[in-house]
Amino acid sequence: MKIRNLVLGALCGITFFSCSASGGGKDAEMDRFITDLMGKMTIREKLGQLNLPSGGDLVTGSVMNTELGDMIRKEEIGGFFNVKGVKKIYDLQRLAVEETRLKIPLIVGADVIHGYETIFPIPLALSCSWDTLAVQQMARISAIEASADGICWTFSPMVDICRDARWGRIAEGSGEDPYLGSLLAKAYVRGYQGNNMQGRDEILSCVKHFALYGASEAGKDYNTVDMSHLRMYNEYFAPYRAAVEAGVGSVMSSFNIVDGIPATANKWLLTDVLRDEWGFQGLLVTDYNSIAEMAVHGVAPLEEASVRALQAGTDMDMVSCGFLNTLEESLKEGKVTEAQINTACRRVLEAKYKLGLFADPYKYCDTLRVEKELYTADHRAAAREIAAKTFVLLKNEKNLLPLEEKGKIALIGPMADARNNMCGMWSMTCTPSGHGTLLEGIRSAAGDKAEILYAKGSNVYYDEEMEKGAVGIRPLERGNDRQLLAEALRTAARADVIVAAVGECAEMSGESPSRTNLEIPDAQQDLLKALVKTGKPVVLLLFTGRPLVLNWENEHVPAILNVWFGGSETGDAVADVLFGKVVPSGKLTTTFPRSVGQLPLFYNHLNTGRPDPDNRVFNRYASNYLDESNEPLYPFGYGLSYTDFVYGDLQLSSETLPKNGTLTASVTVTNRGDCDGYETVQIYLRDIYAEVARPVKELKGFERIFLKKGESREVKFVITEDDLKFYNSGLQYIYEPGEFDVMIGTNSRDVQTKRFSAE
Repeated sequence: MKIRNLVLGALCGITFFSCSASGGGKDAEMDRFITDLMGKMTIREKLGQLNLPSGGDLVTGSVMNTELGDMIRKEEIGGFFNVKGVKKIYDLQRLAVEETRLKIPLIVGADVIHGYETIFPIPLALSCSWDTLAVQQMARISAIEASADGICWTFSPMVDICRDARWGRIAEGSGEDPYLGSLLAKAYVRGYQGNNMQGRDEILSCVKHFALYGASEAGKDYNTVDMSHLRMYNEYFAPYRAAVEAGVGSVMSSFNIVDGIPATANKWLLTDVLRDEWGFQGLLVTDYNSIAEMAVHGVAPLEEASVRALQAGTDMDMVSCGFLNTLEESLKEGKVTEAQINTACRRVLEAKYKLGLFADPYKYCDTLRVEKELYTADHRAAAREIAAKTFVLLKNEKNLLPLEEKGKIALIGPMADARNNMCGMWSMTCTPSGHGTLLEGIRSAAGDKAEILYAKGSNVYYDEEMEKGAVGIRPLERGNDRQLLAEALRTAARADVIVAAVGECAEMSGESPSRTNLEIPDAQQDLLKALVKTGKPVVLLLFTGRPLVLNWENEHVPAILNVWFGGSETGDAVADVLFGKVVPSGKLTTTFPRSVGQLPLFYNHLNTGRPDPDNRVFNRYASNYLDESNEPLYPFGYGLSYTDFVYGDLQLSSETLPKNGTLTASVTVTNRGDCDGYETVQIYLRDIYAEVARPVKELKGFERIFLKKGESREVKFVITEDDLKFYNSGLQYIYEPGEFDVMIGTNSRDVQTKRFSAE
C-alpha cells in the first residue's frame, strides 16, 4: 500500500495547498501563499528554514527519538541530506507536517551525481560521449530513481572547469572546455528538473561549486583559487551561467576563496554576478560546513561569518548551524536586518513550493514507486549503452581490437573482479553487491566461444597504507605481491591474448584524493610490464577518474582502451566494446599530459611572446621545458575508432563574415574502414588580434555523426558574430572585427585551418 494514501487518511487536520510554479499567475499565487505563511513565523522559525543539517549520522533506528527528529519538532531545520530510504524520509516528513505548529514540509537532498541505484559512468566519462542527449537521459533516470526513494533535491551537476589532473574532483566535472561544459550543464538541469519539477519523478537540481573550485592551486582539494575577473568570465563562468539560463533551481557556493574572500561570503560573486547580472532567483546553499570554515580561512569566527554569508546572498547554511544559532543575536545587535532573513527564508520556501511540497508533502514518499522504479531492466540497458559511448580508444596497434571471441583470453588485474569498484566515486546510494564484475561481463559475452582465464595479478599499491587510503570505502582484498604476480604469469602463459584491467581504483578520484604522481600505481605498473614482457598481445583496459601519465604504456602496450569507471553496467559495456559489438566513439574532454610537471595543461591556452618553435628539442629563450615537450600525450578531443574516418578539404562559403551575417564552414567525412561507427567532428576558432590576448583555439561547435562503412557526409557549421564574442578588459561581451582562423578536425590537434575576416 502507498505510504501517501495512509498519510492522507491520517492527516485530517492539515490543509494541503494546490500550487504550481509555472506562469505569472502562479508566481503571484506563490507570493501570496508564502507571504501569508511568513507572516505567521517567528524569527527562530525563519532561521530554522535556513538550516540544513546532515542526517546521515543522526538517523539510526527509529527517527522519532533522534536529534534530527527533535530539531524537526522544534522547527529548527528546513531540510536535510544524507538519509537514504523512503520510509525513513517519510517518518521525518511526517514529523514536520504533523507535529509542528506551521506544518512546513522538509526539502530532502542527496549527492546523486551519476545515478542513484542504477549507476552511470562518472561525469568526466559522460562528457567524453559528447552526447548531450545521453547526459540528459542519465539525469532523467537518476531523478526517477532518487525521487522514488524520497529524494527531491540533488547536489548536481558539478560544472567546475578543471585543467589540472592532480585534482581528484576532476572526475566529477565535464573537463576543461567551457563551451562543451555549458552544453552539458544544461543537459543535466533539463534531465533532473524535467517539466519545472511538476512531476513526481522530477527533482530540484543544484549547480556547483560557485565558483572556480576546479582551479585550486596545485590541484589540491579545498585549496586557494586566485585569478583575474577577465579569466573568470572568459574561461570559467560559462557553465555556471548556462545552468542558470537552463532554469536551475539552486546553486551551491564553493569552498575556495574568490578575490581573497571565501565564496560563501563573497557579495560580488553571489549577488552582483549570480543574482543581479545573471538573474538567478533560486535557492543558494553553502557547501558542507563552509560558513564555519571561514574561521579556519582566517576571515571570521562563526558569528561574524554567518552575518557575512547572509549579507552576501547565502540562503541556506549546510551543517554549520551558524544561521540558526547566531543570527538571532546578530539581528538584535543590528548586524543583520529582518528583511535579509526574510529574503533568505522566502527563497527556501519558494523552492519547496516549486517542488509541490506544500500541495503534497508526501509527493516523494510513494513506496510503490521504490518497489518498481529502482535498478530496472530499462535503466540498466540505458546505463550499459551510455557507458559504451564514453570509452576512449587511445591506441590500437595493428587493429588488435576488437578481440575475436575465440581461444584463451587472460583477464588479469585488480580491477578485473572488483565488484565494488566499477561505479567510481560518488556512488554511495547504490548497492554494489547487485552489480556485475568485469570478469562476469566478459565471460557472459564470450559464452562457450572462448575460455576466459583470470588472475588478480597485483595489489593496487605495494604499500599497504597507501592502498588503504586509495581504496577508501571500497576495500579490496590484498594478497602477497610475489604470489599474485606468479599466478598472473602462469595464467598469461596459457593465454592467446592478455587483457589487463589496471589503473586507479574507484576512490582514488573524487572529493579529497588529490595526487602528485599520475602514473598507474607501482604494483600494477610492474604487473603490466611483466605481461608485456611475455611477448603476447596485451590490451590495457584503463580504469581512471582523471588523465594519467601513460608514456611507457603508450610506447609498449599495443592497445589501450580507457574505460574510466563505467557504472553498474561496466562489465557488460566493456565486453560490448572489447568484442566489437559496439565501436568505440568517446573523445577526450581533458588533455592527457606527458608529465605532471606540465600541469595545468589545456588545449585552449593563451600564446606567449616566445612560443616554442619546435617541440622535439629544447629551445633556449622560448617558452618550453628543458626535459619535456610542451605537447600532451593525448590532446583534447582525441579518440580512435575501430573504423577509419577520412576528412576532405575544409571549405568556407566566403572569406568574409558580413556584419549581422553568417559564414558556413564545411567538410566531407568518409568512413573508409571496415565497420560502421560514430565520429565527432569538431570546429575551433582563433581570434588573431584582439584588445586582450585570446586562446590559440577555442571549441565552438561539434557534430556527432554516424557513418556506415563506405558512407560519406558533408558536415556544415554556421558561424555567426556570437561565435566570435569574448569579454574584453572592461568585461563587455563583444567581438572585434578582424581576422580569424577556423579549424575543423577529429581532435584539437589534428585540424585543417583556413582564415576569414569579420566585418
